[in-house]
Amino acid sequence: MIETLANKKILLIISGGISAYKTLDLIRNLRKRGAEIKTVLTKGGKKFVTSLSIASLTNNTIYENIFDSKNESEMDHISLSRWSDLILVAPATANIIAKLAQGRSDDLASTIILASNKQIILVPAMNVRMWIHPATKKNINILHNYGYLTIGPDTGEMACGEFGEGKMTSPEEIYKYLKEYLDKKNILKGKKLNALVTAGPTRDYLDPIRYLTNGSSGKQGYEIARSLSNYGIKTTLISGPSDLIPPKSVKLVKIKTAEEMLNATKKALPVDIAICAAAVSDFS
Repeated sequence: MIETLANKKILLIISGGISAYKTLDLIRNLRKRGAEIKTVLTKGGKKFVTSLSIASLTNNTIYENIFDSKNESEMDHISLSRWSDLILVAPATANIIAKLAQGRSDDLASTIILASNKQIILVPAMNVRMWIHPATKKNINILHNYGYLTIGPDTGEMACGEFGEGKMTSPEEIYKYLKEYLDKKNILKGKKLNALVTAGPTRDYLDPIRYLTNGSSGKQGYEIARSLSNYGIKTTLISGPSDLIPPKSVKLVKIKTAEEMLNATKKALPVDIAICAAAVSDFS
């Protein structure tokens, strides 16, 4: 056995897209590398792959129904998330992406994700027109701001006969992505590091209403904070006014003025890593 993912626990959620058949090869690939797989099969997913085929490949129970009294007595929507090292949604259809962006939890898969404390990685797969639709793009941006990661999609010929972006990433490429992500978590294993990131603009008030500022969105600092957190580093993000949603694993400190930024930064020290990405307005 090639044990590059030995002892890693992956919760795989299979939603209802024609690319679901590729998850069978994905399961083989991940198990060959030593990973343990548990699977949640949605109602739509069952239209494309069978519980029996998945169970035989994972050698594990298949979870399907949130209203299964036998399973929910153990609160599967909580326990499955806590069991896993990460949650992989493949394929991630336009429908489940929209559902997650809205925070809905009307089945076992969406309830697990909403209640999760683990990294969620989506593998989008859909028709090119669905992928480039403004609604899908908006939903993906919302999920990225929530801290979700995405693999793909790729460009190529689709099952519907059309060509374009929306094709599900191959099982081998998904494996490479997961390995790189999990390797990041292992780089600093056993080391306790603290990081400080500043982001966004500050405001210098001329009076109670008017102020001087700049057009910084804060995106650079937010993404740096997210990346540090993905490495397992305890991260504090000090942010000026921004519409961005911070990564859930990061401690957020909100400020407005340059003086508040200074004081919050001093209060957060000492740290092992400090990255000052804020666009501080220094008129004062």
